[in-house]
Amino acid sequence: MTKSQRLIRYLPFLLGFISLTACDRPQPQTATPALPPPEVTVANPLQKEVTDIDEYTGRLAAVKTVDIHARVRGYLESIHFKEGTIVNAGDLLYIIDPRPYQAILDQARANLDRATATLDLAISDLARAERLFKTNTISQEVFDSRNNQKREAAAAVEAAKAEVKVAELDLEFTRIKAPITGLIGKTLVTEGNLVKGGDMESTLLTTIVSLDPIYLYLTADEQTLLRYLRTDTSGFRQNLSGQGHPVKVRLVDEKEYTREGYIDFIDNRIDISTGTLEVRAIIPNPDLLLLPGMFAHIQIPGDRPYTTLLIPDAAINVDQTLQYVFVINQDHVAERREVTTGRIVYGLRVIQAGLVASDRVIINGLQRVRPGLTVNPQNGVIEAQSAPPVKTTAP
Repeated sequence: MTKSQRLIRYLPFLLGFISLTACDRPQPQTATPALPPPEVTVANPLQKEVTDIDEYTGRLAAVKTVDIHARVRGYLESIHFKEGTIVNAGDLLYIIDPRPYQAILDQARANLDRATATLDLAISDLARAERLFKTNTISQEVFDSRNNQKREAAAAVEAAKAEVKVAELDLEFTRIKAPITGLIGKTLVTEGNLVKGGDMESTLLTTIVSLDPIYLYLTADEQTLLRYLRTDTSGFRQNLSGQGHPVKVRLVDEKEYTREGYIDFIDNRIDISTGTLEVRAIIPNPDLLLLPGMFAHIQIPGDRPYTTLLIPDAAINVDQTLQYVFVINQDHVAERREVTTGRIVYGLRVIQAGLVASDRVIINGLQRVRPGLTVNPQNGVIEAQSAPPVKTTAP
């Protein structure tokens, strides 16, 4: 192999060695420009007076529920309502064949006429007997007999009148009317069927429930009840147990508590099996949207008003089980501050401990902040939203 061939053979190795040597040479350093402090928004916590409320889930129930039973026996002749509609008190619902009861009434009235005629004759005979007795034409015995006949005839008239009243009632009961205004259910008996009435086995025809107003039943646990009873300012306890304590209600598909009512009943003892106490509120229902059996959410003021600090929920960070915020000191250095939080009220988070009103809390730009970092603070304002008081419980 010639010298030129050996040079060509080792040329790739020489080029690689030269490249590695060049990479090991120190490179000239360029100065990195200093980053400006990150811009953040800071604000003092909002001080505001709030009232804690308790939130429960309850079930609606009708104030009045009436089962419509037949009061006389007979064949159902006709139905005069549409199922599932509102009926008014006094509206005709059913007619039971009235002909047998009309005949009984006619007979009772005839008996009354006959008894009245007999009484008139007895009164006339007694008047004649009185005149004859005064002239000693008839004996005392005959006079007493005429007097007794008159009393018997008068009693017969009263009995006949009573029979007429019973017959009139039975005839009236063949026309079944709505006793209350409310929502009527389906009919359980159709035309042509025999219905029973007048006893415990009377036929159930349908049911009517009132809708406006409507009850809302809920249960409060023993711990909540004790908290209510220990709150004894501004007549709170008296208002709670003395009827009329205000409440707010929403349905399961509603977001705002737009319906208002008041507590009208609190049970007098705790259920030992559940440790709860039954409470009832009465809610106006002019739009008839609330129906018995529905679930609804109810809010009850649970404590006296107090002043607290509020910050946006987005300003709070979580480190495992600890919650903290960033505040800045006089040198604009971010510091971590652990806090104890409460519920959301007016769109803001209640701070129970960890902050004071003068703290400058970072509320925006948190993604660029770490403890000990100098920041460029921009002043902001924490504003409350229009919202109901604090939610404290949801049994």
